[in-house]
Amino acid sequence: MVCALQELGSLVQSLNATASPLIQEPSIGLLETVTSVLLHPSMAARLAAAWCLRCVAVALPFQLTPFLDRCAERLNNLKTSPEAVSGYSFAMAALLGGVHQCPLGIPHAKGKMVVSIAEDLLRTAAQNSRLSLQRTQAGWLLLGALMTLGPSVVRYHLPKMLLLWRNVFPRSLKELEAEKARGDSFTWQVTLEGRAGALCAMRSFVAHCPELLTEDVIRKLMTPIECAMTMMSHIPSVIKAHGAHLKASAAMVRLRLYDILALLPPKTYEGSFNALLRELVAEFTLTDNSANTTTSLLRSLCHYDDSVLLGSWLQETDHKSIEDQLQPNSASGSGALEHDPSSIYLRIPAGEAVPGPLPLGVSVIDASVALFGVVFPHVSYKHRLQMLDHFAECVKQAKGVRQQAVQLNIFTAVLSALKGLAENKSTLGPEEVRKSALTLVMGALDNPNPILRCAAGEALGRMAQVVGEATFIARMAQFSFDKLKSARDVVSRTGHSLALGCLHRYVGGIGSGQHLKTSVSILLALAQDGTSPEVQTWSLHSLALIVDSSGPMYRGYVEPTLSLVLTLLLTVPPSHTEVHQCLGRCLGAIITTVGPELQGNGATISTIRSSCLVGCAITQDHSDSLVQAAAISCLQQLHMFAPRHVNLSSLVPSLCVHLCSSHLLLRRAAVACLRQLAQREAAEVCEYAMSLAKNAGDKENSGININPFAPGVGSRRDIHCRHQGVNITETGLEGVLFGMLDRETDRKLCSDIHDTLGHMLSSLAVEKLSHWLMLCKDVLAASSDMSTAAPLGGGKDEELEKKDEMDDDTMFTTLGEEDKSKPSVAPRWATRVFAADCLCRIIMLCENANKAHFDLAMARSAKLRNPKNDLLVLHLSDLIRMAFMAATDHSNQLRMAGLQALEDIIKKFASVPEPEFPGHVILEQYQANVGAALRPAFSQDTPSDITAKACQVCSTWIGSEVVSDLNDLRRVHNLLVSSLDKVQAGKGSSSQLYRESATTMEKLAVLKAWAEVYVVAMKIKKEAETKPKRAIKNTDDDEEDFGTVDELPPDSLITLVQPELPILSRLWLAALKDYALLTLPAEFASQLPPDGGAFYTPETIDTARLHYRNSWAPILHAVALWLNSAGFNASESPEEAASAMPNSQKRASSIMLNQAPGTPSTTKSLPEINKDRMHLILGVSIQFLCSPRPEEPVEHVTSCLRALHTLLDSPCARIHIAEDQLLGVELLSVLHRLLLTWDPPSVQLLVTGVVQQIVRAAQDYLQEKRNTLNEDNIKEKEMCLALGEGGETGGLEPGKSLVFAAMELLMFILVRHMPHLSPKMSDSPSHVSAKPQLSEESARLVAATVTILSDLPSLCSPAGCMTILPTILFLITRVLKETAVKSVDNQVSPPVSAALQAIKTTVTLPMAKTEETHKQWTSLIRSTLASILEYSQPAFSFCFSEGTKSILDEVSMLTAIALFLWSASTEIIGVLSLQNGCINRFKNALNSCDPWVQAKCYQLLLSVFQHTNRALSTPYIHSLAPIMVEKLKAVESNRPNSNTELLAVQEGIKVLETLVALGEEQNRVQLLALLVPTLISYLLNENAFASASTVSKDLHEFALQNLMHIGPLYPHAFKTVMGAAPELKIRLETAVRASQASKAKAAARQPPPTIHSVPTIKLKTSFF
Repeated sequence: MVCALQELGSLVQSLNATASPLIQEPSIGLLETVTSVLLHPSMAARLAAAWCLRCVAVALPFQLTPFLDRCAERLNNLKTSPEAVSGYSFAMAALLGGVHQCPLGIPHAKGKMVVSIAEDLLRTAAQNSRLSLQRTQAGWLLLGALMTLGPSVVRYHLPKMLLLWRNVFPRSLKELEAEKARGDSFTWQVTLEGRAGALCAMRSFVAHCPELLTEDVIRKLMTPIECAMTMMSHIPSVIKAHGAHLKASAAMVRLRLYDILALLPPKTYEGSFNALLRELVAEFTLTDNSANTTTSLLRSLCHYDDSVLLGSWLQETDHKSIEDQLQPNSASGSGALEHDPSSIYLRIPAGEAVPGPLPLGVSVIDASVALFGVVFPHVSYKHRLQMLDHFAECVKQAKGVRQQAVQLNIFTAVLSALKGLAENKSTLGPEEVRKSALTLVMGALDNPNPILRCAAGEALGRMAQVVGEATFIARMAQFSFDKLKSARDVVSRTGHSLALGCLHRYVGGIGSGQHLKTSVSILLALAQDGTSPEVQTWSLHSLALIVDSSGPMYRGYVEPTLSLVLTLLLTVPPSHTEVHQCLGRCLGAIITTVGPELQGNGATISTIRSSCLVGCAITQDHSDSLVQAAAISCLQQLHMFAPRHVNLSSLVPSLCVHLCSSHLLLRRAAVACLRQLAQREAAEVCEYAMSLAKNAGDKENSGININPFAPGVGSRRDIHCRHQGVNITETGLEGVLFGMLDRETDRKLCSDIHDTLGHMLSSLAVEKLSHWLMLCKDVLAASSDMSTAAPLGGGKDEELEKKDEMDDDTMFTTLGEEDKSKPSVAPRWATRVFAADCLCRIIMLCENANKAHFDLAMARSAKLRNPKNDLLVLHLSDLIRMAFMAATDHSNQLRMAGLQALEDIIKKFASVPEPEFPGHVILEQYQANVGAALRPAFSQDTPSDITAKACQVCSTWIGSEVVSDLNDLRRVHNLLVSSLDKVQAGKGSSSQLYRESATTMEKLAVLKAWAEVYVVAMKIKKEAETKPKRAIKNTDDDEEDFGTVDELPPDSLITLVQPELPILSRLWLAALKDYALLTLPAEFASQLPPDGGAFYTPETIDTARLHYRNSWAPILHAVALWLNSAGFNASESPEEAASAMPNSQKRASSIMLNQAPGTPSTTKSLPEINKDRMHLILGVSIQFLCSPRPEEPVEHVTSCLRALHTLLDSPCARIHIAEDQLLGVELLSVLHRLLLTWDPPSVQLLVTGVVQQIVRAAQDYLQEKRNTLNEDNIKEKEMCLALGEGGETGGLEPGKSLVFAAMELLMFILVRHMPHLSPKMSDSPSHVSAKPQLSEESARLVAATVTILSDLPSLCSPAGCMTILPTILFLITRVLKETAVKSVDNQVSPPVSAALQAIKTTVTLPMAKTEETHKQWTSLIRSTLASILEYSQPAFSFCFSEGTKSILDEVSMLTAIALFLWSASTEIIGVLSLQNGCINRFKNALNSCDPWVQAKCYQLLLSVFQHTNRALSTPYIHSLAPIMVEKLKAVESNRPNSNTELLAVQEGIKVLETLVALGEEQNRVQLLALLVPTLISYLLNENAFASASTVSKDLHEFALQNLMHIGPLYPHAFKTVMGAAPELKIRLETAVRASQASKAKAAARQPPPTIHSVPTIKLKTSFF
């Protein structure tokens, strides 16, 4: 029965959630049957049933709480039955112990329930003697189990527990003495059991709640513990008085005492060391124990590598439990739950299915040995010596079998002590202590028992390590040398050869270097002793240890060792497998020693290499699996160091054959080797594995094609397959490995298989996409109710149709007729979860590989070009189907993986357009699948973590804008609405199955999902508002989908969110408030509300923090958007709010509304509420941005920055941040710090946005202040000017000045993107003069930065301006110089336009013109202009960058110069050097060969000539007008050939016309005499007009129109000019006539509207 229950438990646990139909099927009645065993008279059966229940609860966590409640209820009802008390308390303890395996936990109240039940049991124990024992045991067992729930639960019950513990033990020695006289044997038994239980609960507390172990708590614990220690000495007399049957209870008390002391720091019980050590030594030297009990710890204290000497590798086989039974030591394999009921709630050691505590006698000795190791390092040398002498005495006294037992225990204790010394880094002690220890150890090296010799060798090595003195080591080595030279018997030869190996192992190559030569020569000689395989084994094993530990120092002995290994491999009979295993070990160690040298081509290295390969080949052919495993690891080492020399074509097939071996170690070795090979050469590995399948196919061997997913995973068939050999089908090695994942239970093996598949996937998945997707699909599609092995997915799928012919033949070939009737076994849930993870990895790999994977049009054309091209987007239907299958499975882990895959698919494919239906995306056709995959996750009985994940997918889907139709969106949207109702229900309303923080997680996930949807909705709305209205109407007409929808489609999403906003906004604010409180440092814990927050309870505060940390960022962004759009005015009365809400929510409104976070709004005015909200949002943001952890997703940082940006859009927030200048400074310095650690340009751009908002807010505020001052009093003008930073002195104080903080941050960004701006950088010798082009993102950043820089002076007083302007102007002009580079299409880059705008802003500053600063201002402006003139010198005009010539953009430089002339005329007039410089630049531009530059130059000159201040413009007119006239005259002979050249001429004429207009009346004739002949020279005669180019004709038309325009303007002067030159007049008249004639013709030929043709050209080319 016990066996059946344990197997059932393991089975259910391995099935996990997929077992739920089994458990819930009433006809099976599984739970009733198991529960009924809890009342069985046998304790073993009750414990097994309790264990089985724990397994069921871990597999199905939703059963955990109901089970606990049911057991508690039955325990209360059946209080009077000893079996019931015992059975149900076992069950509850087991269930509590399983909680740590259920991530969602159990409700906090269950802890209180357990404590009250336990207290009740302990209190009533004395009332009924028939039940005393069971109630006492049950009460303490439950309290011990409670401790496993961890500090968060135990913290609340600790004071009560400390009290209970204190009361179990007598308070004083007096009481202890008095106790001895009282009581009978039964009361003593109950008392001892009670004290053992109390100590056990203490041990559980110390082990599971280390955080609660303060000094004070330890002090309180020590009172009962010290009492227990004192009591130990009195027990023998009690046993004498009341009978030997108390011995077991007394032993249990000792066991519990040793266990807890081993966990406490030894310092706490220093005073009791003497008494304690007496007890411990008596325990393991069997002083009071007539049985020859031995400890079970010796194996574990010996080194793992020594297993070859002890045969303990047998425990690493598939049938470990049977091997354990056959081991020689006394307790091996006899573990059982009833030996120690407390193990039912403890964590199981890794790799074991069921806990198996050893019998009490062995456990006590084990515990005493372990505690001895802990205490020994803290004991004085005197006592150490006494104990070691005592050990020697004990060994001498004992005889025969008892001597062996005593010696084993003593050696284990000594090893434990030496290990403790090494861990504490303390020494063994003075000479006499060493001597005593050495005598003890050396005596055992000649012991006939191999495990004792092994332990003695190990102890010797550890002693050498602890003593660490060369002379001591030399003495020990010399002793063994002498012994080996003289001794002839096997025992001492084996013992001392191991001693040498252990010395080297623990001291390392350096410490034992001087003995290396002697050791090696002796061991090589011993290894050749053909008469005794045992001597050969031990000596070769030691040799391997020495090779391993000596490293490079061994290089000189490699050749002789290698030749010996080869000789022995050929001469030792294969039946001596141990010798061959050790030879394999030596070979591996030698390969590692030679290391990378093995790649060389020298003669000696080639010989060594070929010897190694030969050795590997011989060991590979050995029949023993361990020898083969050693061969594989040798080849693995060789492949690591010399990959070219390992022949994969033979190695891989042999590894594939081993995958089916029945030996676990061989399968492990094969997979470990494949894992390494797949890292480098995955493609070759798969190829060679497939060649094996092909060869096997040629042999027509029926048993070879076994598909891992087809029938054949069952046990009988499995053995069949392993004997058949290879099982590779067309799914290749990958398929076999996936199949192995289903069969293997060994952790290491499974993790290696995962890694191997992972490496293969990374290398091959993109090239062989269909193959890998089919693999994953096969694993995922095999649903658990699959009864036949038919091809999956039905015939409707095109890919599968093509494959059908193959499938029927190869994929499902079975083993023979008799097996065809068997149902197939579907892949296990863990394998399918792995397949779903692989799917996500494939998507990620494709993303990094090629854009075409996510573009249907590109993918189709690529497929047409080459049918072998395989692209992910073509498999979208498969991806969706796989994600859907996983997301709707029984297994919770698989559902999580499926939802994750679905989210990845939506994110990656959301924007992929559907080529056949423009305006649509390909995912639209799958909306039904997405909805269907999500719906089950919102059902009532779904665990919170899955619902939380599903919320995430919902928001991704709604926010991806895939679905444009409102009604389709509603399906998914309704899921979120239903969840929102759950959130409103408040804390603790629903019947709880899980820990409160699970509810927190779910509620926050819902709020986060809504927040993400709202953010997207607002973004779409904003885009819709900024688009021109007309365009939207058009789309309305084009797309019939909308039918007669009169609402704009882009607003649709916001209409879904709008009704819920009143409720959401309050919930969001409440969640943010919670988060703010939870992020407070520990010292403010007292400020947290005692009954928790809106969504968390105080008990689960630690787990809740994580959930808040995952969801606060989108919520913050949403709150900022809401506040900005309406929230700052939202403090409406409940009635209004209710009327704005749909009926469904009116119920909730009365509770939810008008609760501004924390208090009813009646007590606070709207400004106060808003101030609180501002503080909340800024507080949360600053706290996060101060130090975001590196593992934070970048989305959190961007969300936070966007929230700040949005918030600062609203006037209310701007005033708030501007009023308190320190707040702005703080925010800026935090942003600066953020930039130091976060590099992505997206973050930097957002930061500049926020900085700009802060600066604008400060500007508005200052302007407001100045305006009010101006209104108040005209006299205070001066005072008004002194407003702003810098005051009257101009000083800016770092830390308090907003401007300074902003400059620091902006400077940092500029230098990050243009390092040569920093003088430090440009002076450094490593500085390279080449300046790479800025990327597009960098250019935008630099532009934004320059814009903000130019806004900063407006925040300063005039004096303050003078402080910062030099820096700002320097930066702006340098940016202009660096970025003004000519582009092909004459586009102006963002930094250049920003710099020009900044110059304009700066030069026109109003405050700079005050008397005090005038002089400084003038010199600033002059020097800035001088710099620009210098930068625009022709010498500067090109600088080399990365081999391409980047030519200075003259136009931008001229624009800058013109801005100065235009805006800062007063400061510049009369400065000849500047004037000449400017004129020169304009001359250069006029003479430029680029017509675009000419055109721009004319436009700029026009503005200069028109300047109101004649003193400025006159010199420019005098110098530049003659050149212009010359240029324009020259056009007659060289007519324009392109539109740009035409534009240049038109712009020039415009300037001349302006000059004519500016001239005075008396000079007008002379000016027209320049202009009119030039224009007339542009006219063509009729013959020329017909053959001229369009540009030429356009020039003719332009000239004619201008002449027609000038004539009427200045009639007198025009006549004068025309009269003076009759030939001009004739040309003009001819042209006018021709023009009128052509117009008449055109009018006759065409309908009227085309008359506009000339003006449109005019418009296009005219830049007005």
